[in-house]
Amino acid sequence: MSHDTPRLLDDAELTRQLADLPGVARGAIGTIVVAVRAPSFEEAVQLVRLVAEDAERMDHHPDIDLRWCTVSFTLSTHSARGVTQLDVELAHQILQAAAAVGARTIAPSERVEIAIDTADPAAIRPFWTAALGYVDRGQELVPRDERGPVVWFQHTPDDDPRLAVRSRLHLDVHVPDEVAEQRVQACLDAGGRLVSDAHAPSWWVLADPEGNEACICTRAPDPVTP
Repeated sequence: MSHDTPRLLDDAELTRQLADLPGVARGAIGTIVVAVRAPSFEEAVQLVRLVAEDAERMDHHPDIDLRWCTVSFTLSTHSARGVTQLDVELAHQILQAAAAVGARTIAPSERVEIAIDTADPAAIRPFWTAALGYVDRGQELVPRDERGPVVWFQHTPDDDPRLAVRSRLHLDVHVPDEVAEQRVQACLDAGGRLVSDAHAPSWWVLADPEGNEACICTRAPDPVTP
C-alpha cells in the first residue's frame, strides 16, 4: 500500500458520500462516526474482531469504544488531519460487519466541544495546547488519547462585547502531581502568565494572553484551606 498522504475530502464530497452511508455521521471536526448496538456483548466483541481484521487489511485503524452491547467507531486519517476516502471505505466495511452480527446503527453519543472566543486565535492557541496537554490538529486541539472534548477558537472582532467582559468560565486541568510544575512552566513558555500560586501545589491559576484562565490542579491538599 502507498504511504502517500491520502487526499482530504471537501465538505460537499463528504456530504455526498455520507448520503450513501445511513448510520454514519459527522463527528468532531475532521472525523466521522459509526455507532451500533449489537444483540449481545458477545456479538459486540465479535463485531470489533471483524472490524479489526478489515482495518488490518487496509492498514487504517479506527478508534473503538465498546460499552456492553454498544460499539462506537471514530474514523479519521491523522496524517491528513481529516476525513479521506480511506475512512469512507472503512465505514462501508463497518456497516457490513455490523449487519453480519445483527447489530443496528444508532445515533452517536452527544459530544461536547469547547469554543473560545478570541480576537487572535494564533496568540492564545499555544497556551491552551500547553495547558491541556493536547495535540494541535490545525482546526482544533484534541486530547492525545482522543477522549474528551476538543477545543477550537472562534475569531471574534475586537469590538465584540464578549471580549470586553471577563470570562465567568475557566477550565480546571487535573494532572499527576509529578508533572504539575512542568505543565505550569509550559504554559508560561507558551505566552501565558501566572495569576496566582497561592494554593500551590494543589492548584495554580494561569491566564492566556487575552486573560482566559486555566487552573493546573493536582491531588495535593490545599495549603491555604485547613
